[in-house]
Amino acid sequence: MTKNKNKFSSNKNKNFVPSRLSGKKNIKMTSKHPSESLTVLTDLVLPSETNPLNNLFGGELLARMDRAASIAAGRHSRRISVTASVNHVAFNKAIPLGSVVIIEAKVSRAFKTSMEIYIDVWVEDRQSGNRTKANEAIYTFVAVDDSGRPVEVPHIIPETELEIQRFDAALRRKQLSLVLAGKMNPHDATELKALFVS
Repeated sequence: MTKNKNKFSSNKNKNFVPSRLSGKKNIKMTSKHPSESLTVLTDLVLPSETNPLNNLFGGELLARMDRAASIAAGRHSRRISVTASVNHVAFNKAIPLGSVVIIEAKVSRAFKTSMEIYIDVWVEDRQSGNRTKANEAIYTFVAVDDSGRPVEVPHIIPETELEIQRFDAALRRKQLSLVLAGKMNPHDATELKALFVS
């Protein structure tokens, strides 16, 4: 294995899915990397999009993130993709009027028909070009056919350390969501249990 490579990216055959990802050894199916779904939206904050404090409306940011996530999900699945849930939003920093806002979205993990999209929001300084992390969010999208029925999506093979971290955490988030919705027995949530059992 060469430098800057990891256990997921060392196999050049994109139809090979490592057993950790598939649950079965040497299963063959289409797989993609998170970078293939990367979507970057860059825009300004205009006066009509701000609150009385002259900061970007939270709802406006949610809509922008939803659009970026939709494009990322469509790039991964090559299908119509619809918003299933907004799992997490953190408004960590206000985004003032006139700011250059950069929204980066990409698929962090794909399940059978659903995709978790991780979104990072940056504010770019116009003079220096430096970026500051302002917000982040996690959306879930489902790929559907022309009749609106869910369809299977390609697996994800993470490449970078951050992609691997987000990939691993996505399964824990999914299991937590299923447990809270009463769709999974807590004893079956192995990834969640591993956090508490040494």
